[in-house]
Amino acid sequence: MRLVLALLLGLAALLAVGLNDPVLAQTDGTQPDGEISVESDRAQDFAVRDRIMDILGQLEGYEDVRATVSNGIVTLRGTVVDGNRIEALNALVARVEGVVAIENVVTESTDVVERLNPALDRMRDRFEQFVAFSPLILVALTAGLLTWLFGFWLARRSWPWDRIAPNAFIADIYRQVVRLAFVVLGIVLALDLLNATALLGTILGAAGIVGLAIGFAVRDTVENFISSIMLSIRQPFRPKDLVEIEGNTGHVIRLTSRATILLSLDGNHIRIPNSTVFKSKIVNYTRNDERRFTFLLGVEPEADIAEAQRIILAALNELPFVLEAPGPAVWVEGLGASTIDITAAGWIKQHETGIGMAKGEAIRVVKARLEAAGISLPEPTYRLAGADVPVAGAAQKRPAAAAAAVEAQDVGTDEVTALEEIIEAEREALPDDDLLRREAPQE
Repeated sequence: MRLVLALLLGLAALLAVGLNDPVLAQTDGTQPDGEISVESDRAQDFAVRDRIMDILGQLEGYEDVRATVSNGIVTLRGTVVDGNRIEALNALVARVEGVVAIENVVTESTDVVERLNPALDRMRDRFEQFVAFSPLILVALTAGLLTWLFGFWLARRSWPWDRIAPNAFIADIYRQVVRLAFVVLGIVLALDLLNATALLGTILGAAGIVGLAIGFAVRDTVENFISSIMLSIRQPFRPKDLVEIEGNTGHVIRLTSRATILLSLDGNHIRIPNSTVFKSKIVNYTRNDERRFTFLLGVEPEADIAEAQRIILAALNELPFVLEAPGPAVWVEGLGASTIDITAAGWIKQHETGIGMAKGEAIRVVKARLEAAGISLPEPTYRLAGADVPVAGAAQKRPAAAAAAVEAQDVGTDEVTALEEIIEAEREALPDDDLLRREAPQE
């Protein structure tokens, strides 16, 4: 047991000696690895020392370092400002011929003045370099500024942007692109004059990362902006068109860079984002002059259905605003709870006749003709359980003479005209905030 303890103590002592010995401790490859001469040469030691001091004298930061050589072992003492220079000493001294080992006891200086002097020297050198380059910097800035000014001047011109763009919104986008292009050109020109074009890659890379982050943050805004561009180029509707978008029906007032403004048939403003308009189904009622109206009638089950259809068709042909081609039509829609449902349809020129007024007049005349022929339009009839008599509610037949006095009348476009006047007033209020043009291509 004592023998084992003695061996452990001896091993620990050897490790302690190895760690404390500068020659044994530095086994990181910075010590010389050549063969060691058997004989000691004093003259060579002086020559090695002088050579090391000459080298250190030529290097900045080693002014306070001193070297002594004995039997080829170099001892370095002193202070340096930068700790990295201490590590570089071993690799530097090891390259000198005749060096057997290196003992580096150089420490990092904590003197405030010594540490500030190099920084002040660097600042002075950079200031002198800036002064020397100031004429060239001034020329580069002037060239870049002139390039920017020319680009902004060109972008403000009406020609050729208003001529080649389909609308003012696209023309403004062209101007923004021109401004951006000349700003980048000015930066490239200035950096090229300063021989610093390598910075351009860093600037563009940073701008790309920032742009990508902003793009994700404002994705909805970017989508709406792109949709505005597409809608302004390929316009799916014209001013004053009656359209249906996402269940909203109204006349188009204007198309802005952010939304489509509709005037509903009730006179209310409807604002729909352009991204929604671009992706939605659009029903344009104004594109075709001919438009069909339909309405449903429920006649009594005991009536002659064929005779009812003939009467309805004759009444529709009697109307002065109903077109002959395409002509009106009547068909049986189905069986109701207590009626036979018949659908009537007629075509009009919607730019000359209001669709609502035409449909209302058609219903009035058809109802009168059916009642004059003795065909009633009964209300729903209900039968109570256990009762043999239907609940009152069925319409009684009116005398034929009372309905025969009804005559077909023409309807005008008073409602349509009133809405058009409102739309025109709305458009004239903001004439510049509209991307719709009559001469633009339309899908």
